[in-house]
Amino acid sequence: MTTPETTDKIPVTVLTGYLGAGKTTLLNRILSEPHGKKFAVIVNEFGEIGIDNDLVVNADEEVFEMNNGCICCTVRGDLVRIIEGLMRRKGKFDAIIVETTGLADPAPVAQTFFMDENVGAKTKLDAVVTVADAKWLKDRLKDAPEAKNQIAFADVILINKTDLVSPEELREIEARIRAINPYATLHRTERSQIAIGEVLGRNAFDLDRILDIEPKFLEAQKEHDHDHDHHGHDHHHHGEGHGLKHYHDEDMQSLSLASDRPLNPDKFFPWVQDLVAKEGPNILRCKGILSFKDDPERFVFQGVHMILDGDHQRPWKEGEARTSRIVFIGRNLPEEAIRKGFESCVA
Repeated sequence: MTTPETTDKIPVTVLTGYLGAGKTTLLNRILSEPHGKKFAVIVNEFGEIGIDNDLVVNADEEVFEMNNGCICCTVRGDLVRIIEGLMRRKGKFDAIIVETTGLADPAPVAQTFFMDENVGAKTKLDAVVTVADAKWLKDRLKDAPEAKNQIAFADVILINKTDLVSPEELREIEARIRAINPYATLHRTERSQIAIGEVLGRNAFDLDRILDIEPKFLEAQKEHDHDHDHHGHDHHHHGEGHGLKHYHDEDMQSLSLASDRPLNPDKFFPWVQDLVAKEGPNILRCKGILSFKDDPERFVFQGVHMILDGDHQRPWKEGEARTSRIVFIGRNLPEEAIRKGFESCVA
């Protein structure tokens, strides 16, 4: 058994979403529910959150301890410094949650967990969670590029305030979201009510999670013709004009690649590194599970813009299809070149 320090990286959830979408409600629930876990929550400004004072046990200068064992601190300076400070506190955290401001692109926050060696040694990006306001998202997608980035970036999306829109409007919003990001898990919520396990500890790094929600993941390219609603009702794309054809997002694309033949790591790594070096600004997220020749373990990787991070994860199981799969989400991706490049990495 290896020592816990090397293997037990603390999962980090990046929480994003437009102003007023419901992030604060979600954070207050995490900080007050008796979930028996110890979370560290890093927020931009305490004023915005309005923490319920009855829940605060004690507060030193920038850290608040909550009566359910969570602690909360503000990012006044450098995120890295704050995380290093948290790591020095006694007692282990179950997870860290970083809230980004409503106007922000989540990329720089997510990148911190790849870039900084000390932080990367102790933490891992678990998932980017975006809270979207069912009523206002359509307008935001028109006027705010950040809103679209937040959707494209997400592993998990809460479509919140669903009680304020009609079922038709909700379906239309889901179709818009799927056009931007077909791979995130969608949850419909009211007042940000959701089981904490659906938001934290998602291990989104493991694309098996994607397969949970998208069993047809490997056929994702063909899926673009339909808007499948992953709650089991896919009845509404017949003649109602809600299909994704209707909402191909011209600004944002997703691209899914798969190969049943093992890849050559000496070809794959230079190719993918060269690709993100050139196309990095356009690639918001990429993730993959790879099967390398003569390698008994699955290699998983994910990237944020130009920064890639990956690791061997676990042995392929007996009888498991050793398929390599990669997903890219971004703008103006050179689809043909990416497909050809990926095919050239086959061993």
